[in-house]
Amino acid sequence: MRKFLLMCCLFLGITAVSRAQGGGQRMSPDERAKQLQTQLKLTDDQTAKITVILQAQATKMDSVRTAANGDRDAMRAGMMPIRTASNTQIKALLTPDQAAAYQKMQDEMRARMQQGGGGGGGGN
Repeated sequence: MRKFLLMCCLFLGITAVSRAQGGGQRMSPDERAKQLQTQLKLTDDQTAKITVILQAQATKMDSVRTAANGDRDAMRAGMMPIRTASNTQIKALLTPDQAAAYQKMQDEMRARMQQGGGGGGGGN
């Protein structure tokens, strides 16, 4: 009985830690748009338009994930043009100052990814 309780506590502890660290879950397009709204001081109109772009991106990326069938190289090759197009559309909606801040965010995220630190959940 003691071993069983110990195993349950261990399992719950691991689960709690993984959730506290984000658990590897992706942010929804709405969450990402709200995060950008806060970070870039977007207007409500900009946020609404960016949400639509991010929702379309998510749909396309889900299709690529499904089609790639777990092949990371195929996923990467299929997702890069989608991300590039989305970033171009988003930058077109931003003021020059917002666009510069957005580009800085993108560069920082890319640097973290190259160092193996993860993407921080969004802003792609």
